[in-house]
Amino acid sequence: MYVSSANEVYALDAGSGRQIWHHRRSRTTGLAGNAATGFNRGVAISGNRLFMLTDNAHMISIDRFNGDLLWETEMADWRQNYNGTSAPLAVGNLVISGTAGGDEGVRGFVAAYDQASGKEVWRFWTVPNPGEPGSETWQGTLTEHRGGASWMTGTYDPQLDLLYWPTGNPGLDYNGDERHGDNLYSDSVVALEAKTGKLRWYFQFTPHDIHDWDAQEPPVLVDTNWQGQPRRLLLQANRNGFFYVFDRTNGQLLLAKQFLKNLNWAKGIDAKGRPILNDLKENANGETYVCPGFQGGTNWFSTSFNPATGLYYIQALERCNLFSKRDMEWQAGKGFMGGTARPAPGETFTKSLRAINIQTGDTVWDLPQVSGSLTASAGVISTASGLVFFGENSGSFMATDAASGKVLWEFPTNQVWKASPMTYVFDNKQYIAIAAGQSIIAFALPE
Repeated sequence: MYVSSANEVYALDAGSGRQIWHHRRSRTTGLAGNAATGFNRGVAISGNRLFMLTDNAHMISIDRFNGDLLWETEMADWRQNYNGTSAPLAVGNLVISGTAGGDEGVRGFVAAYDQASGKEVWRFWTVPNPGEPGSETWQGTLTEHRGGASWMTGTYDPQLDLLYWPTGNPGLDYNGDERHGDNLYSDSVVALEAKTGKLRWYFQFTPHDIHDWDAQEPPVLVDTNWQGQPRRLLLQANRNGFFYVFDRTNGQLLLAKQFLKNLNWAKGIDAKGRPILNDLKENANGETYVCPGFQGGTNWFSTSFNPATGLYYIQALERCNLFSKRDMEWQAGKGFMGGTARPAPGETFTKSLRAINIQTGDTVWDLPQVSGSLTASAGVISTASGLVFFGENSGSFMATDAASGKVLWEFPTNQVWKASPMTYVFDNKQYIAIAAGQSIIAFALPE
């Protein structure tokens, strides 16, 4: 088992938790963004190599048996506010990743590197430069620092040989006055040919986003019957509060339905997949009341589909914010938000585990959670035995019945969640494991 933190990775015995080796380098001083606070979302493995992003946006390859460095490649200049937090994705002889920095005004990209040498093979820019296709969706004086960072890992379909990569918010985050238009390919999922990085199709969830609703929520690939016909689907519960179903072979939108109870920015999604906007007014203080808030109706933490129940499980957040905008200039080492989002006075938030019927978009069951820290960010995993494991907002690790949502088991960790659960088999025994605080906790399922 490999466990990562900022600029370090541990190799553990998956049966006992014994440390085998530890690779570490010093943290980079002067960074902007999430990497500066220690975020790292995991590693990739292929053959005898382990791949990881450093906080300063370098891709490194490590010998997975002893922790020795094999090669290192700079993906982008951290002095221009790029930073690295995501887990790479190993595909064939390539290792693929993006970088973080969308809240700090980087220009997003997804890049592939040769696993043996670290040499870059292709790069797809998520935001076009002036004069390139798609640049017509950016009108105004903001010609640089446009965001669209790819700070979460995409997913891969080996039969279609396509990557599905989610992209982040445009910049400035909260001020769109100097970036009129849809602002492609921010807040989108892009389908890329794995060998070349060529764009096959895309879908933009939130055109001209001014609420920081990155589309980095995990896209889930499902092969199942859709309205009586076998289809290859892509599912996503988006930060903007809508649940989407696509045919992943061509990007056709099959379903878009609101999964939040409190949502006021749009009336719905039209036949072309565009949101039908409500006309929200500023108050006397120049603030606009918007539901969901900047954290979204959900976020980056893992989701899960269970083919036995036909249900898709997500962590949903019901909360609204007061948004305000301001002008600002980009600076190295600084944020590039262009405003603020704050809780509405007198309002509280609710968080719940929800099960969505993917055929209809209806919520089948809803399990409210204890109100706790808004930084609790644990995802979901479901098993063939009919269980759903998740990190409850109070800090408990819980298991529910996948069909009904009934709580079956819980274990208090007394930690604020920053990770999602995983399952694995070791010596013919199945384990469920999750990172809680500075510990890795593993539970063996009954035989």
